[in-house]
Formats: sequence, C-alpha cells, structure tokens
Amino acid sequence: MSAIRILNVDDDPDIREVAELSLGLDPDFEVRGCASGMEALAIAAAWTPFLILLDAVMPGMDGPTTLMHLRENPATADIPVLFMTARAQSHEVAHFISLGARGVISKPFDPMTLAFQVRSHLQSMRLSALRGVFMRRAKSDAALLIPWRRSLAASADPETLRQIRGIAHALAGAAGVFGFSRIGDDAAALEDVVIAKLGGSGTQKEIADAIERLLANVESESVSAAA
Repeated sequence: MSAIRILNVDDDPDIREVAELSLGLDPDFEVRGCASGMEALAIAAAWTPFLILLDAVMPGMDGPTTLMHLRENPATADIPVLFMTARAQSHEVAHFISLGARGVISKPFDPMTLAFQVRSHLQSMRLSALRGVFMRRAKSDAALLIPWRRSLAASADPETLRQIRGIAHALAGAAGVFGFSRIGDDAAALEDVVIAKLGGSGTQKEIADAIERLLANVESESVSAAA
C-alpha cells in the first residue's frame, strides 16, 4: 500500500482511467476512482484520502456542490481538493479557490506530467492541514487493530495477519511523509513482527505488544497534534 491516498472523481470513465494510470507513475500514490459526487462523499468519509481530484462539471451533483458537502462533514472537511476542469481561465480559477479548492488542474491534462502536477500542489499546501488528515486516518486504522490485538491471545490466522500487515505498511509509509516519525517506526516494527510470524519465526505476543505500542503512540501524537 502506498503513502499518499488520492481520490479521483470524474463521471467520464475514459478520463478517469487515464488519470489513474497517470497518477500511478508516482510510486507514492495510491489512487481510487469514482464516477459521481455522491460516491465521492461516501468514499472520502470512509477512506480519508489525502487529496481529492474533483471534476468540476458532472451530472447530478457537480464539483462545487460536492465540495460544499465535503466541507460540511467533519470527517472530510479538511481534505484538500483540486478541481480538474477545462474552465481554467484566471477568473474561473479564482472562483474555484473562493469555494475552498486548493487549486485547479486544466483539462485536457498531459498524462505524462499529471503526477508531477499533483505532487507540486501537495508540496505547496500547508503541511499542517495534511498532517490533520493523516492523523484521522491513523486513528481510524488503529481502531481496526484493537479487536485483532485482543484475539491474538487465542489465534492468529494468516488472513488476519495479512490485514494487520497491510495497515502497518500503510502507516509506516505515510507517517514519515507527514512528520510522525515515531508512528512510522512503530508501524514498521509491527510489520516486521507480522512478517516474522508469517514466516514461522515470530510470536503472537510480539505482535500484540507491537500493536499496543503503536496504539499508544497514535493516541499520544493525536493529543499533541490537537494541542
């Protein structure tokens, strides 16, 4: 799993496919796509992407309306949004910014440079805003680990271990990007002990202890970030 989650929202399936292939050129991007504003609201709340690429003109719920609803939900209010649109004259860009977007990427876009454009926008955004999105993602992922930590005393089936490893890998990759090195170190340590267990040399207690350390650190960093 990759470090930087991006949700690509476009009602045109061809444009959506090209954009996702283009963004895939950056190994740090994990991309999901959807075809409507309503889908975007649900996925954004559940998946907590670090960035949303939002088509401005869509049937039903258009981009500006989708952005308005994203801002109304505390779970998605701080997720940065870039509009992707052919309406990219200076006064139109200014209007999108006034709605709360972080910028605009013009259509048609160059598939070979789209990932670079997105990364440039990310680098220009306030790190503090992105850190807040990451921390919500970390707390959500940590909550998934709690029942697994409890069940490890009885069993550790391979599928559960793989899910724990997936969460640990994602947190280890993203934490350092957003300045949470202790979470990154604990997540990497958890991934290592899970890999060892899958290979036959680790123990369930080591995994439970590693989860406990990660949970404590996520909670500690969350309190510090909110202060």
